[in-house]
Amino acid sequence: VQLVESGGGLVQPGGSLRLSCVASGFTFDLYWMYWVRQAPGKGLEWVSSIDTDGGSILYADSVKGRFTISRDNAKSTLYLQMNGLKPEDTALYYCVRVGYIYWGQGTQVTVSS
Repeated sequence: VQLVESGGGLVQPGGSLRLSCVASGFTFDLYWMYWVRQAPGKGLEWVSSIDTDGGSILYADSVKGRFTISRDNAKSTLYLQMNGLKPEDTALYYCVRVGYIYWGQGTQVTVSS
């Protein structure tokens, strides 16, 4: 199992980023997927979940209305569209397969002026 995130970077407050996570080594469309983040000096925070076909989606209150999770099963890819970014969104963002056993290496998002 391999999960490889990309798309992070430095963005000004109010800006947008789109994170991607390419999965391999398992049948992607059989598993719920999550985004989890860790801010500097803080613990892990669940951000969002999506079921196998995108029909069931959940968000943390802290990102609801600003972030959108999606997936392309044909490409074995998970996405996180992040709009209206705030400094408190600064974190290392991880793509995680349901069960919390398999994690990507993370992609850094920094929101700063």
